[in-house]
Amino acid sequence: MDWTAIWLTLRLAACTTVILFFLGLPLAYWLATTRFRGRFLVEAAVALPIILPPTVIGFYILWATGPRSPLGQAYQSMTGSMLPFSFAGILLASVLFNIPFAVRPFASSFAAVNRRLVEASWCLGVSRFQTFLRVVLPMSWTGILTGLVLTFAHTVGEFGVVLMVGGSIPGVTRTISIAIYDDVQALNYAAAHRTAIVLLAFAFVALCIPYAIQRRALPL
Repeated sequence: MDWTAIWLTLRLAACTTVILFFLGLPLAYWLATTRFRGRFLVEAAVALPIILPPTVIGFYILWATGPRSPLGQAYQSMTGSMLPFSFAGILLASVLFNIPFAVRPFASSFAAVNRRLVEASWCLGVSRFQTFLRVVLPMSWTGILTGLVLTFAHTVGEFGVVLMVGGSIPGVTRTISIAIYDDVQALNYAAAHRTAIVLLAFAFVALCIPYAIQRRALPL
């Protein structure tokens, strides 16, 4: 079993989850509370990675971060290396690809919060930010935790986007799913089977967690 690929995958999943926690919460809260008529356009853009093939997203990320793009040139001038085929590159791709798996559960949980409790907090002189921390977040913890678990688990199983943007560089961009692909290509089915079994068990446990959380949160 490729422990280097496992460590890299867990590192990628953890970084993606943390970034989407801080970026996804304000976006999800805005989607859940805004009266902007064009909200459906933002919601469609957020959900787009669910519909689009990973190769399409990976291609456009490569195009937007390549050495001839403004973003790619800026990154190369600051770091001296290219954004594609690096850990930073697959992290960027992973964040963009996993946005709906974090934002959608967050937004659904925020939308379910009783609006009267929020308005009552405002009437008592509590600021909007403090109300969000003291009222909204505690009442939305199940959806937030579900989104974080789904984001982490989905990142662990990513293949297409990571392969398109990062290739298969051991210790840099070679994740668990790519290691399985490489083993199959090399006809090393025993190694691929061992790694696939680990991913299967992890995926099953990861799916059980949000279902158990939602079941416990339901009123008796």
